[in-house]
Amino acid sequence: MKFTKLCFSSILIVSALSFSACTMLGPDFKPLEPEMPENWTASADLKKLSKDENIEWWKLFNDPILDMLIQTAYTQNLSLRTAGLRILESRAFLGLVKGNMYPQSQQMNGDIMTIGTTGPAADRYYNAASIGFDVGWEIDFWGEFSRSIESADAALFASIADYDDVLVSLTAEVARTYTSIRTLEERIRLAKKNSKLQEDGLQLVQHQFDAGTVTELDVQQAMTLLSSTLATIPSLQSALQQTRNGLAILLGIFPEELAEFLKTTGTIPTATLEIAVGIPADLLRRRPDIRKAEMQTAAQSAQVGVALTELYPSFTLFGSLGWSANDIGDNSLGDIFDSNSFTYSFGPAFKWNILNYGRIKNQVRIQDARLEQLITGYQNTVLNAAREVEDSMTALDYARKEAEYLSQGVASSQRSVELSLLQYEEGFADYQRVLDSTRALTQKQDQYAQLQGQIATDFISLYKALGGGWQIRLGNDFVPQDVKEQMEERTDWGNLLISPASMEQ
Repeated sequence: MKFTKLCFSSILIVSALSFSACTMLGPDFKPLEPEMPENWTASADLKKLSKDENIEWWKLFNDPILDMLIQTAYTQNLSLRTAGLRILESRAFLGLVKGNMYPQSQQMNGDIMTIGTTGPAADRYYNAASIGFDVGWEIDFWGEFSRSIESADAALFASIADYDDVLVSLTAEVARTYTSIRTLEERIRLAKKNSKLQEDGLQLVQHQFDAGTVTELDVQQAMTLLSSTLATIPSLQSALQQTRNGLAILLGIFPEELAEFLKTTGTIPTATLEIAVGIPADLLRRRPDIRKAEMQTAAQSAQVGVALTELYPSFTLFGSLGWSANDIGDNSLGDIFDSNSFTYSFGPAFKWNILNYGRIKNQVRIQDARLEQLITGYQNTVLNAAREVEDSMTALDYARKEAEYLSQGVASSQRSVELSLLQYEEGFADYQRVLDSTRALTQKQDQYAQLQGQIATDFISLYKALGGGWQIRLGNDFVPQDVKEQMEERTDWGNLLISPASMEQ
């Protein structure tokens, strides 16, 4: 009866403490609302809105090879896979923290020992055995564990935003690298084409020199121009191979395997003029790095509350029950589970860190200073995001305008070469004019090819700045199935390897 009364008293204590555990120390995090401009300052031509904000922007290039490369990188890139594994780590940590809401200590223990004495007792040596169960439960009276869960939950969503941020960078880098490959291929093609034209020009001059109508100077100048053009090809080919190697790493493959992806030639990607820019406020939900910064701030806000709980006493319920026996005299170890061998103890306890408030308060100040740093960092992230969009829009706008003029220059240079050759053959112009026009055409064509690649790169940079690309992972797991199977073979992951719908963001 006494044991029953004590158990009933403990239940009342647990209930009272549980219902009273409603105090949550520390600040309650509220979504950050930074000031944003109403509109962008760039050209109105780049402010067209799109109804589909989750558009896979690289498909605007209408290049099946690029689409395949980005899909391959999404499934095989190792940096992205590492980011996905960090999400699993965060999920496991959240589960660990949630466990603190339940009895933190639950242990079975037992022992058997031989004890010897040196006194005049009849039994100098005897055996003793015990088995029992201990439990300890610190009540979440001030919200320490609740704040820890709040922090871990925010950290989990920060890891998801980090994954999305890696994915945004990955899609942009694959597209940019592919654009560089096609640009270098075009420059090499133009260099070879121009070198062929210059070879034909050299043969023409050589024939005229053999006929005695021109001097050797014309021949040497033609050879100089040809050799200069040919000299640019090896460096371009070296840059092309290095760029291909970089693309292979992004795809998670070895360089020699890349030939299967680029076995067909292509042109420099050209995108539509339609750009889903939206308004500046859209960045707050479209850019993963902004969401990541906000979730990191939320996680740190909860840590301030965790630190504050150390200023107050903690309350714990403890208890143990067990059985013990020995073989002294008529006793036997086999009597261990008899009712007379049963023992128990339980009750409440508290702990209060006193006389060290300076250390605890400074720990709270440290956490609060870290919170303010993250708030400031969030604001800086927003500012940089807006600047990146403005910079990309400006670069794209002026690059397109430059391309209009440069295309006219290419056409004029082409016509100049035709006219100078015609005049030279008819004897109305010297070969220097042919050299100048040919050299100008070679330079203009190379510049125009580079500018076309730059326009595509600026387009890619703009969509990266807008936070586009991460949406392709919606509905998919963060870690490939084969990797999850390997992890499941090593460790029981339960249902943590399955991404719930709440993690879609």
